[in-house]
Amino acid sequence: MKKYDAIVVGSGTAGQTAAYLLNDQGLDVGLVEKSDRPGGVCALSGCQAKKWFYEVTETAARARHLEGRGVSRPPETDWAAILAEKNSFTAKVPDATVKGLEGSGIDYIPGNARFSDHETLEVDGKPLEAAYFVLAVGARPGSLPFDGSEHLTVSRDFLELERLPEKIVFVGGGFISFEFAHFAARLGPKNRSIKILEAGDRPLGPFDAEMVALLVAASQEEGIEVITGIEIDSIEKKGSGFAVQLGSGEVHEADLVVHGAGRAANIEGLRLDNAGIQTEKRGIVVDPSLRTTNPRVFAVGDCAATLQLARVADFEARVAAESIVAEREGGKPAKIDYSAAPALLFTYPQYGMIGKTEDALKKESVRYFKSFGRKLSWPTYRRVGMRHAAYKILVDEDNRILGGHILSDNASGLLHTLRLAMVTGMTAGDLHRTSIMAPYPSRESDLIYMLSPFLE
Repeated sequence: MKKYDAIVVGSGTAGQTAAYLLNDQGLDVGLVEKSDRPGGVCALSGCQAKKWFYEVTETAARARHLEGRGVSRPPETDWAAILAEKNSFTAKVPDATVKGLEGSGIDYIPGNARFSDHETLEVDGKPLEAAYFVLAVGARPGSLPFDGSEHLTVSRDFLELERLPEKIVFVGGGFISFEFAHFAARLGPKNRSIKILEAGDRPLGPFDAEMVALLVAASQEEGIEVITGIEIDSIEKKGSGFAVQLGSGEVHEADLVVHGAGRAANIEGLRLDNAGIQTEKRGIVVDPSLRTTNPRVFAVGDCAATLQLARVADFEARVAAESIVAEREGGKPAKIDYSAAPALLFTYPQYGMIGKTEDALKKESVRYFKSFGRKLSWPTYRRVGMRHAAYKILVDEDNRILGGHILSDNASGLLHTLRLAMVTGMTAGDLHRTSIMAPYPSRESDLIYMLSPFLE
C-alpha cells in the first residue's frame, strides 16, 4: 500500500489549489476524484461557466438602458450561441485538469473515497494511507421538504438548457435564483414570466436588508417578480409544464421550476464517522486552520461549515496547505479570517457586500457611522442609464471600515478596493485621500463621494 504525504479528495478549485501548493513544497500528493468530469463545479457549472451568460446579460442590459441615449436599437441575444461558447470552454476542463495534475507529479486517482479509520482512505475498496488528508468535495443542491421536488431543475442543468422557456419559477431567494433570473430577463423570450419564491420575509438573508430591497426594486423593473413569505406544498407535473402549489392555495404555473434554495455539503458516502470527523448542518466542522476534529484531516471549500464562495475556498485551501507544511516543519499553523470576505451577485446591476451589515452591527450593539446613497445621479451612472445604483459604507468610531455594500455595474472593483482598506487597516480618510488619484472618471473614483461624509 502506497503511503502519501497528503491525499486531497476533490478536483475543484479548492482541491486543486491545495494539491498544487503541497506539491510545490515537495510533498508526495495524490488527488482523488469520483466524477467522470473532473474540474469541479466552479469551472464546469458554476462561477466560471455562468459568466459566459452574465457577460452577454450585462451587455444587453446596458444597451437597453442606453436606448434613446445613443443606442437606437438594443441587440438581439442568442442563448444557444452563448451555450455553445460556454461549452467550448467547459469541454476542455476535465482533460486539462487531469493533465495538469499528472504533469506536475500529482497522482490522479479516480474513484469513490471513504474512510475506513482515522488514518486510511479507501478508494473503490483500495486502501490508501497518508500523513494528512484534505477534503474538498464541494456541495450539491440541498434537499427540499415537499412533494414533487424531483421536478426541480438544478443550476448545472439550467446552464445546459438549449433554450429558455417563457415561464420560469425559481424556488428560493438566494444567489442562484437572482443571478439566473437576471439572465432570463435579458436573454429569454419576449413574452416571459420570471418569478422568485422565497419562504422568508425577504430574499438574500445574509445581505443588508435595505440594499436588498433596492436590488429587488431593480429586478422587478426588469420583469422579475419577487414573492416572499410563501410555503410550497408541492410541485406537480401539468401537461408540458408544472404547477407550483403554495400553502395559501395560490398556484404558480411554469414551464421550468429551478432549485435556488441553497446547497448542502457533498459528504454522503465519505464515512466521516469512521475517521472521527464531526459535522453539522452546514458541513464539516473546522477550526481557523481548517483542521477537522481529526487532527490529520482538513476540510476546505463548500464542504466545510464556512462560507460557500469560490475565492474563499481557494484561500481556505492555501491556509490548510500552509498549516500542513508548518506542522511538518515544527512551526505554527496558518489561520483564516473571514471578516473581509467579499460576496457578489452577478445580477445587473451587480450587488455585493463586504464586512458587516447594518442589522448585524445593531444586533451586536456596535456604534457605527454610515454614508448611504441611492438612485445615484452622478455622471458615472447617468451616462449608462442606470437608475438603481446605490451604496452604503459603515465605519467605526476610529473611522475604519466595518462594512461596504454596493449596487452598481462594477461592484466587484469597488468591493475589492474596500477590502484592501479593511485588511490594511486604512481609515475612511486614508482611502478617500488615496482614491483622489484613482483613474477618472470611473466607478472607483466615485469612492471619494461615498467617503466624503466621514471627513467631517
